Amino acid sequence: MKKCLVIGSTVCDIIIYVDRLPTSQGDVHIKEQMMSLGGCAYNVVSVLHHLKIPYTFISPVGRGIYGEFVQHHLAAKGIETTVRLSGNNGCCYCFVEENGDRTFMSDHGFEYSFSAAWLDNLNLDDYAYVYICGLEVEEKDGQELIAALQDYEGQIMFAPGPRGHLIDQHRLAAVYALSPIVHLNAEEVMTLTDEDDVQKAVLKMNARTGRPVIVTQGASGVLVYDGDFTQLAGYPQQVVDTIGAGDSHVGAVMAGQAAGRPLVAAAEFGNKVSSEIVGVSGVELPDEVYLKLREVLNS
Repeated sequence: MKKCLVIGSTVCDIIIYVDRLPTSQGDVHIKEQMMSLGGCAYNVVSVLHHLKIPYTFISPVGRGIYGEFVQHHLAAKGIETTVRLSGNNGCCYCFVEENGDRTFMSDHGFEYSFSAAWLDNLNLDDYAYVYICGLEVEEKDGQELIAALQDYEGQIMFAPGPRGHLIDQHRLAAVYALSPIVHLNAEEVMTLTDEDDVQKAVLKMNARTGRPVIVTQGASGVLVYDGDFTQLAGYPQQVVDTIGAGDSHVGAVMAGQAAGRPLVAAAEFGNKVSSEIVGVSGVELPDEVYLKLREVLNS
């Protein structure tokens, strides 16, 4: 089975459930709140970890109450990252409305830093897939992250995220030059390409990278372009919240490819995994669900 490298943040998510977001100067009572591990890279690696895909996780963990929370809970789950920093971690406030929509307010700390030295003991040629996220590219060390992957010859999976359009255009062009498979949702791909049609946006993105494009579409499923368009239906699910659904889909696509599935089949498996994720609070699935998913992956 092929090996994956995941680079990026692990954060403390403070998930707050409300009927709806308050307006300015509003006053609402929350229904429930919880603290959970989160962050785009963590959500990806959690899927790989539970599906028994070989991986290396490069995720800086800082100090403070949120850094200690992250360190403790990563250790409890058996997920290892060797990068420990002296500065404080931030956190992410995740507001979830009654319909499952989520709104993020983030306090970025040392968990969003990067140093090429963290890769010194790794042979990048050992990894068939490398995941990077737009949040890390946008941060002050983003250029160093891009430079560290210049000579990598495997497949990069790049998730620009909802802030992708805020990344410096020269940095985005440098990422596209690495020929990544870009994974994003319909609104994101249209915003990044200044198109109002998803298929036109996908073709424009493909022209920039020369590689396939994967577009998640919520309950409608996923659109994959790898020279041809393939529309994959979603799996029906009662939505609890959509936190980490896109990240988990990326992780499942990487898992599928690492297990030898072609891209479209890997994206179909991603639909199955993300449908399970939206049916729970946060991104933690029961062990018995992951057991069934491993059976599907290995069938």
